[in-house]
Amino acid sequence: MPTSRTGRPPVQRAPRRPAVPRPPRDNPVGRLYGRARRAWDRPLTAYYLILGGSLLITVLGLVMVYSASQITALQLSLPGSYFFRKQFLAAVLGGLLLLAASRMPSKLHRALAYPMLLGSVFLMILVQVPGIGVAVNGNQNWISVGGPFQLQPSEFGKLALVLWGADLLARKQDKRLLTQWKHMLVPLVPVAFMLLGLIMLGGDMGTAIILTAILFGLLWLAGAPTRLFGGVLAIALTLGVILIRTSPNRMARLACLGATEPGPGDSCWQAVHGIYALASGGLFGSGLGASVEKWGQLPEAHTDFIFAITGEELGLAGTLSVLALFAALGYAGIRVAGRTEDPFVRYAAGGVTTWITAQAVINIGAVLGLLPIAGVPLPLFSYGGSALLPTMFAIGLLIAFAREDPAARTALAMRQPRFGRKRAAVRGSAVRGPRKWNTMRRRASARSSGER
Repeated sequence: MPTSRTGRPPVQRAPRRPAVPRPPRDNPVGRLYGRARRAWDRPLTAYYLILGGSLLITVLGLVMVYSASQITALQLSLPGSYFFRKQFLAAVLGGLLLLAASRMPSKLHRALAYPMLLGSVFLMILVQVPGIGVAVNGNQNWISVGGPFQLQPSEFGKLALVLWGADLLARKQDKRLLTQWKHMLVPLVPVAFMLLGLIMLGGDMGTAIILTAILFGLLWLAGAPTRLFGGVLAIALTLGVILIRTSPNRMARLACLGATEPGPGDSCWQAVHGIYALASGGLFGSGLGASVEKWGQLPEAHTDFIFAITGEELGLAGTLSVLALFAALGYAGIRVAGRTEDPFVRYAAGGVTTWITAQAVINIGAVLGLLPIAGVPLPLFSYGGSALLPTMFAIGLLIAFAREDPAARTALAMRQPRFGRKRAAVRGSAVRGPRKWNTMRRRASARSSGER
């Protein structure tokens, strides 16, 4: 046995154990992110986002319409809840349309395309007939349907263009005709320009901009070449510039971009007081119903500028909540359009998403002073039954398309109500015999009397 220099035997050292990697520390942020990511990728995420987001926007819109319209109603010698009751009735009817559209198959949606287009064109022609059409704020785009109720056919024209354009492009894609530019443009672009002409006869350029956005959204989804897309866009921009330059009212609205003072003749009064309402709201607002600008200072407080009243009463937290709901709705619509294999569903979902997103951006941008005031309502939020009814039908379309996804359909089929499962369990136990309840009494009765 070898010895050391001191004469002592060497110390026997234990062999080193291989280093065991330490488990990673539990990161709560990473765990929360992973859980959110898994929830985000579930098949029913888009379905719940569309359903929940649209209902939350509608309910919050009803609350804000009631708050923002009370003073206007009293100034018109009407009950304070007058506009709220009309909006609530429209929301109930819109909810029925949403439910019906969400239960319809795609074939029935496609069957409604041509009747809806023809009906919208007929009503928009009636708007220009003297004695039938009604002018509101200088725009003749309304039809009186009796009593205090009026109908704006151009709002239904948006839905008609989405359904008809989606059906047209889907049929042409099935026949492999979209590779030719003439089949991509004709008759989609001429019909869209016909609708735009009928709308512009009444002077409603805001609705015409939304219709143009829907047209470009459909062309983009159809895969229009860049040159073709750019050519149609150049034509639309040229017509828009001509229409703006030839209208003193539109030029005045364009001049109010970024204005901080009402200007000469109070030409920028509405835009400036919308900024005042947002600025006075602060972080959490002055409180529901405590707006100052709605007392005659801000015109159209319950329609086009309801977002400003929301910022004043609910503050930055309220406005960011509304923006988050619209962002979630837009993401869900894009997800439905991107995951489907049905061309009609893709074009229709993309058209509806383009419509709602573009209208929300134009309305909120005008309130923030970033875009000219176009006079379009905030979808599902502003007062106006003519705008609410077709929008809720369009939301029903998105819900139906989200349900038709194969993964979502399987997930929905697996989710039965608890009450139904209990009844099924009871029926199954009746067949198998009496159910043995796992209780102390049952276990005690199984023993003999001597074991007690």
